[in-house]
Amino acid sequence: MILSDSQILQKVENGSIVIKPFRRSCLGANSYDVHLGKFISLYNDEILDAKVHNKIHTFEIPKDGYILVPSKLYLGVTEEYTETHKHVPFLEGKSSIGRLGIDIHATAGKGDVGFCNTWTLEISVKQPVKIYAGMPIGQLIFFEISGKILTQYFQKKSAKYNKKTIKPIESMMWKNFKK
Repeated sequence: MILSDSQILQKVENGSIVIKPFRRSCLGANSYDVHLGKFISLYNDEILDAKVHNKIHTFEIPKDGYILVPSKLYLGVTEEYTETHKHVPFLEGKSSIGRLGIDIHATAGKGDVGFCNTWTLEISVKQPVKIYAGMPIGQLIFFEISGKILTQYFQKKSAKYNKKTIKPIESMMWKNFKK
């Protein structure tokens, strides 16, 4: 079951969902709008290797915007920091973003219960498009979970994205091979 606006508001008020900054105007009928943070990253190398730590360089999006091009994968970040302790968050792109040919995630739209961070966005575009820090970029929906949660994401020893940040985080897939 997807939470309605009144349920999201209630969960924010009781602390089981945390959204910072929280703006009531961003609350939709069954979602919460999130915005593009001020940092974007690109991988340093053209060829990425899943077994190694692929380095990125991060920069601030200029006030007058930044043009994304189809041949690159950009890592963006949400302006909003979120925590969910009893619900499963899903991040989807806004339809206005999709209509500009912008995809905000390749595969990682679902968060885990206990995820406490900003969201790294895997941004790709169909044609060149100019973006701006602070623009609406996606929407979070929250699902009720059934059953007891044994281990929240922030409690997992193997969790790779627990370090709180306001910048995009590169793939940590390489850590799966270090066993």
